[in-house]
Amino acid sequence: MPFFLYKAVSSTGADFSGQLEARDLEEARGMLIRRHLTIQSLKKKPTEIKLPSMGTGIKSKEIARFTRQFSAMSQAGLPIIQSLAILEEQATNPTLKATIHKITMSINGGSSLADALALHPKVFDRLYIHMVAAGEAGGILDGILLRLAEYQEANERLKRKVKKAMTYPAMVAIVAILVVIIMLTFVIPQFVSIFKDAGIGLPWPTRVVMGASDLIRDNVLIWVTAVVAIIVGVRYLLKLPRFRLVFDGMMLKSPLFGDLLTKSTIARFSRTLGTLLNAGVAITDALTVTAKTAGNTAVEKAILYIQSSISGGKPIAEPMNEPLSFKYDKKQSLLNDLYGMLPKIKIFPPMVIQMAGVGEKTGGLGNMLIKVADFYDEEVDAAVDTLTSMIEPLIIVFLGGFIGFILVAMYMPMFSLSDAVS
Repeated sequence: MPFFLYKAVSSTGADFSGQLEARDLEEARGMLIRRHLTIQSLKKKPTEIKLPSMGTGIKSKEIARFTRQFSAMSQAGLPIIQSLAILEEQATNPTLKATIHKITMSINGGSSLADALALHPKVFDRLYIHMVAAGEAGGILDGILLRLAEYQEANERLKRKVKKAMTYPAMVAIVAILVVIIMLTFVIPQFVSIFKDAGIGLPWPTRVVMGASDLIRDNVLIWVTAVVAIIVGVRYLLKLPRFRLVFDGMMLKSPLFGDLLTKSTIARFSRTLGTLLNAGVAITDALTVTAKTAGNTAVEKAILYIQSSISGGKPIAEPMNEPLSFKYDKKQSLLNDLYGMLPKIKIFPPMVIQMAGVGEKTGGLGNMLIKVADFYDEEVDAAVDTLTSMIEPLIIVFLGGFIGFILVAMYMPMFSLSDAVS
């Protein structure tokens, strides 16, 4: 959404200026009026060209801790301003401390907590802001903050599990590749000089290994350039929405990681949507926010389809049961050919669809989705253990086989050399 710059005066005569995020000028004007501010000027912020950001400097676990502490203080009956002052004082991250201070200043100027948080979209996402707004509107902010804290902590646990499953095989594979490269670059040439001086015939495994060694050592610049070009090219393609959709869809159906990614995605979807619904957010708005926090564009497309279907009067189980289509504009023949290679993907398993349908009929969809999320959290644990137990022996067999082949290839000429010496 665009940002709007404003200058305004409060009822006490204090001057305020800053920026806020809104869909259009009318929404921005309404947000200022709700703060009881008299608008002096309000205009859309010009588009800025910025270098890529390295992040906010605030970790998600710090936001989770901030929310948990804020919830405890609210339940103890402390006013919002006093709670924020305590949180600002004890914050160890300078960026978080400065953000809390800005939020406090906005609230002192007449802003609601949700509007003050909305001024920092890189720190507090749309889910956070929607839930706080629902809590303020319903007078249950302390309960909403508790649900937010529980959601963020569960989400952190889920991310750690997935990161653990991804990091271990990646590190082992990198080490294996480095070991092979070092052997081919530094160890093999020592044997090559011995074989050349001896003038003996070399078997084909030895010639293959020596050729690979020469290929790596003589073309270092080309190899480095190729690797950098591949990385840059892949990053560029993944920024294109349609190629990103294909990539994310393929990842969900990949042989090793697909099961883990699917289960973690369903756990995140269920917990996010269930938390929003229990906070009193309308289902269409909740689905929109859930789609933006899905972490996978294929799942995001599926959730947005569910949202449009529900807006058209369909029950939630019906669109959830339909497979995801990758077809786009017919004019994009190349892309459609690429999409045609992919099978239609059903994101949601039958159990999730049936439980969502039952929850919708009984009026307890939010609680039912939380139960689904708890179940799939345990499934993610099992998937991580399974993936680790599968990948570890595969990498060991690959690394052992490759290094074993190199050693055998280097020792085979030794027998001919010993015969020649005899």
